[in-house]
Amino acid sequence: MAELLLELFSEEIPARMQAKAAADLKQMVVDGLAAQGLTGRSAQVMVTPRRLTLILTDLPLATPDIDEERRGPRQGAPEAALDGFLKSSGVSLAECQQRDTGKGIFYFAIIKRPGRPAAQVVQDVVEQTLAAFPWPKSMRWGAHSQRWVRPLQHIVCLLDGVVVPVAFGPVTAGNLTQGHRFLAPAALTVKDAADYQRQLRQAHVLLDPEERRQGILDQAEAAARQEGLRLRKDDGLLAEVTGLVEWPVVLVGSIDPAFMGVPDEVLITSMRSHQKYFSLLGEDGRLANRFLVVSNMVTNDQGRAIVAGNERVLRARLSDAKFFWDTDRKQRLEARLPKLAERLYYARLGSMGDKTQRLVKIAGHLAHLLGVSPVLAQRAALLAKADLSSEMVGEFPELQGIMGRYYALADGEDPAVGEAIAQHYAPQGPADGCPTAPVSVTVALADKLDALVGFFSIDEKPTGSKDPFALRRAALGVIRLILENGLRLPLKPLFQAVHAAFAAALSRDAAVTSADLLEFFADRLKVHLREQGVRHDLVSAVFALDGEDDLVRLLARVAALKDFLGTDDGANLLTAYRRAANIVRIEEKKDGRSYAALVDAGLLTAPAESALANALREIRGVMEPALAGERFVEALAALSRLRRPVDEFFEDVTVNCDNPPLRVNRLGLLSAIVAAMGLVADFAKIEG
Repeated sequence: MAELLLELFSEEIPARMQAKAAADLKQMVVDGLAAQGLTGRSAQVMVTPRRLTLILTDLPLATPDIDEERRGPRQGAPEAALDGFLKSSGVSLAECQQRDTGKGIFYFAIIKRPGRPAAQVVQDVVEQTLAAFPWPKSMRWGAHSQRWVRPLQHIVCLLDGVVVPVAFGPVTAGNLTQGHRFLAPAALTVKDAADYQRQLRQAHVLLDPEERRQGILDQAEAAARQEGLRLRKDDGLLAEVTGLVEWPVVLVGSIDPAFMGVPDEVLITSMRSHQKYFSLLGEDGRLANRFLVVSNMVTNDQGRAIVAGNERVLRARLSDAKFFWDTDRKQRLEARLPKLAERLYYARLGSMGDKTQRLVKIAGHLAHLLGVSPVLAQRAALLAKADLSSEMVGEFPELQGIMGRYYALADGEDPAVGEAIAQHYAPQGPADGCPTAPVSVTVALADKLDALVGFFSIDEKPTGSKDPFALRRAALGVIRLILENGLRLPLKPLFQAVHAAFAAALSRDAAVTSADLLEFFADRLKVHLREQGVRHDLVSAVFALDGEDDLVRLLARVAALKDFLGTDDGANLLTAYRRAANIVRIEEKKDGRSYAALVDAGLLTAPAESALANALREIRGVMEPALAGERFVEALAALSRLRRPVDEFFEDVTVNCDNPPLRVNRLGLLSAIVAAMGLVADFAKIEG
């Protein structure tokens, strides 16, 4: 058994590409070798800013010998067919056997192929991998036609300690690598994977990205504690910085006090996006005037020169941010509204100014439904997008909404208006918090409903994996806002009211748009509830009820239905429902008529018939007011009392009897069972 060590050493690989590149390298090489009959025991892939490394253990020294039997043409077939078979099989006629298969005598070629040395297979597979590697962006360098993410400098490819002469453009594999660019730039001669990893660590390279990530985190938290502060959690930045250094050293710098009057979010965003600095927070949760920089160097002055340089660069960055902050506040937020007419929202849905006018209308409608102040809701909706034309949001688009709050509060707007402006994009994902303040909820709903109804009305719906306008996220946001705040908002009339807010002609009318959106929301609701263990078929069964588009009521009905079906009575009634529904469906199709509401009390001859009819009447008398009062557990408890009379009916009564009037009456009873259960849900959509 042999060990394969492969290192692809290049100029710096962008951090955002490293994880996928490592996974692609592992898959392409491992799958390529397996296809040739070489399968190792374990595969480990690691990545640093300058190298992709793959280590495979326990590879066979050669591919297995192959014995293949191939059937050729029938004896007496045209000579051209026989020649073609011999040529493709690589054998002569004398090496073929003739066998009677029962359908004639055929030629059979017995092909024996000896295994190939593993080194040859490794060379072929690695070279094919390099040529086809799926970098998101790649480049050529010099006069070479080969492409790589950055110029490839050298390759290490060792199989059992012996160099495999992999070639890629001007680079041929050897056994030489390099350590840290500055701390240990000399060439290193490696003999195997263990020696390779040991020498790199001595040369100030931490090969394992998980080890680098944890090392950065540990150093950062220790530095924060030493300053009496705490580290602001930022997993995205941590992942990015892990891909920027090979030997991380965390250093503490200071923010000039002159910039501490700028909003925390601005300082954090500027440090994070431009400089990749970690922020530190005080006990009150506010930004402290300290930051952490992750250096790739060990210096004799304990990093003082590095910190000084970074503080100097940060002052320049924050000077720009402070300038934007001071400039933006010279103008009231409301004064920026005319600029929104110059900013396109979507060609067929108008400008951002048009969207703002719709938001005001939608927010006003929602405010009346939710008992929220229409004045505050419409004011927040009017100003929600105004910060898009500010200098700060132009520089940091991720601060839209947040800056609007600061500018609104500076202008003396009501605090509820400011919070609504800041939160109207939320929630933007499963981990994002959901607004709870009434005005914030109103404007957040208005923004998402405008997008959903608008794009669905011009037939720009998500298709497959494509969702360019983030409508799935918007629908989940609406669902979360409604459910987490317990809002009683029937969806269909809401969609129609939003549709009416569009002044421009839309290609699809309100009824069609609402129907499509209800179906879309049903799918999104199933996704949202899946993690809570709620069965998707129960959601479908309740959503199928005519007029059931109140998500809070729907969820209560689903919860009661789930508990009901978990009982013996519920499970048996589901079986009875299917039996009754199938019989009625078959007989109605055969007879070309409906049997709904055709029960004649005078034709109830059998005791089981009378008992079932009486039970249905009594149960509906309890269920209907319980459902109207949204007491779903009570309604289903009443429905469970139907089990015994239904069981006795099917046991004692022949539905398709020879007496036509009795048959019709009994089919009417079955139809009544289906109708009674259909008051709760469409049981036909329930699985299992």
